[in-house]
Amino acid sequence: MQVPETMQAVRITGHGGPEVLEVADVAVPAPGPGEVLVQVAAAALNNTDLWTREGAYGRPGDPDALSGWRGPVEFPRVQGADVAGRVVAVGAGVDDDLGGRRVLVDPAGYDGDGPDANPVGLMGSERDGGYAGYVTAPAEQVHDVTGSPLTDDQLASLPTAYGTALGMVERGRLAAGETVLVSGASGGVGLAAVQLARARGARVLAISSGSKTEAVHDAGADAVVDRGGDVVAQVRELAPDGVDVVLDVVAGALVADGLPLLREGGRWVVAGALGGYQVTVDVRRLYLHNAQLVGSSMHTRRHFELLVELARRGDVQPVVAATFPLTEAARAQQELARREHVGKLVLHP
Repeated sequence: MQVPETMQAVRITGHGGPEVLEVADVAVPAPGPGEVLVQVAAAALNNTDLWTREGAYGRPGDPDALSGWRGPVEFPRVQGADVAGRVVAVGAGVDDDLGGRRVLVDPAGYDGDGPDANPVGLMGSERDGGYAGYVTAPAEQVHDVTGSPLTDDQLASLPTAYGTALGMVERGRLAAGETVLVSGASGGVGLAAVQLARARGARVLAISSGSKTEAVHDAGADAVVDRGGDVVAQVRELAPDGVDVVLDVVAGALVADGLPLLREGGRWVVAGALGGYQVTVDVRRLYLHNAQLVGSSMHTRRHFELLVELARRGDVQPVVAATFPLTEAARAQQELARREHVGKLVLHP
């Protein structure tokens, strides 16, 4: 396939608000050894885009430091972790059979070669991402989904949101028949967690706002708790014996107030801090009840393989709230920050 020399890309020139996003004509990157070049069909937005742009992740020992997902960002940086597209060129040492295949890209950078290595980097933060016409990726992290019944928009919605949610489900050891509580259930990760927990055969309680209750129910929640009310009291009424697992992207006061909701041996899995990152907990509620407070950062290679199999079969159906042309990435991020939608926002190069 003929690849052009230049492409449009949206990149950040520094940390700040939407004004630091610039649309630029840049050179199409060449795949290095062990890499492929993917023509982007769709790129989904995530909260990681906002936090990386703002530099809001902090660093160990300095929570107020401007930082990308796992450290300093090299500017300018093309944003975008979530990519679905087609392989149009391969680098040295890569099988030519990948050429032309419809693919889903695992956006993580790992600290080792094994299936359970930890993610320590992210496309769009530690390397250039998919807010562009083309993006390079390691060939081993490009997965063939040619036969998937999902649309490109749905496929692009999977990597970060569903990968993070599946990592939470796996690390929380959620099993069929257990009761799970999902916070932030109308957002990308939260809605994915609802769908995946339902697929596991769990009883799903979800926290969301009243206006989004129907959409969260449709995703598979057995009951929806109104986040505007007394969340703990509502959950106690629905699950008087407590919950087995909490899949939490909100944190903040919810952790401190809600920890007693866990049953004996319960697991509280945190993968976000939309409600605040400074938390005070009563540790007696942990050790006296053999409970676990688990941090979960995205997914492992093993988790992503499980996600790809779900995508190939169409076992999950990501909800796409809206699409935008690539040139309107700043407007799309502003829409994401308002959190008035249900599902994913997707860019089209």
